[in-house]
Amino acid sequence: MAKTLAILPPAQLAPLADGYRAAMAVKRRWTIGGLVLLAVFALLSAWAGQVDLAKFWTGLPRFASYFHDILPRLRIETFAADMAEWFWNFDGWLALLWDTLLVAYVGTLAGAMVGFVLCFLASANLTKSTPLRFFARRSLEFCRTFPEIVFALMFVYAFGFGPMPGVLAIAIHTAGALGKQFSEVVENVDMHPVEGLTASGANYVEAIRFGVVPQVLSNFVSYSLLRFEINVRGATVLGFVGAGGIGKELISSIRQFYYADVSAILVIIVGTVFLIDWLTEMLRHRLLGIEGDAR
Repeated sequence: MAKTLAILPPAQLAPLADGYRAAMAVKRRWTIGGLVLLAVFALLSAWAGQVDLAKFWTGLPRFASYFHDILPRLRIETFAADMAEWFWNFDGWLALLWDTLLVAYVGTLAGAMVGFVLCFLASANLTKSTPLRFFARRSLEFCRTFPEIVFALMFVYAFGFGPMPGVLAIAIHTAGALGKQFSEVVENVDMHPVEGLTASGANYVEAIRFGVVPQVLSNFVSYSLLRFEINVRGATVLGFVGAGGIGKELISSIRQFYYADVSAILVIIVGTVFLIDWLTEMLRHRLLGIEGDAR
């Protein structure tokens, strides 16, 4: 491009250069104007939300000191004994963590199944019935509108304390979130296989099974694994309202000022989330690699 412009006569090159400079000037003005509007809206939002930067900077040291206070004093000469005292209830916490993982797993699986069914009905390229598509989309919106903790509170009131409220809350919210993501994937599929199957006499279910699912399955699995990772953290929070798992033990330790127990449970939770993130990331990359090889 540079060589082509260089060999143009000056009389032809000058208008092109002027047009380029004018276009770049307009682009810079739009960029600066957008940044100014963003800054103005951010300041207005901070003012409306009563954001107090002075209070933030005053409280920031106390926030850091909280983590300093809950961490135990580990000494080199008694390191093994200090660690044993810190994680004195390690087996019990692992059992509660296992309950949390099961709540997240069952909730994710149930929600993914519901989202899988509704996503095809919510896709404009597969469902031509406007009322049916409207019903499917509004159902998914309802499921993901409320946070999991709101559903958990309602289910705790109905069914009492335990894992069931957590499973139901996660399943409903997961169905709405994954159903939306699944439907967007489905709306971007190649419709030629579906049209070919339909022309050969396949019904709606058969066209989806053989024409759509093979195209979207790897993406569905990838989104489900990512959602499971999110739901593990969500299941921990649901324990705060009595939905079972290690979250109940964490909030109990916080309320009773058992600082050492709080830090130990947090270390276990963080380590578990890191491990799940690593495993699901490897599995997602493997799925994408297999898909790439198949192409």
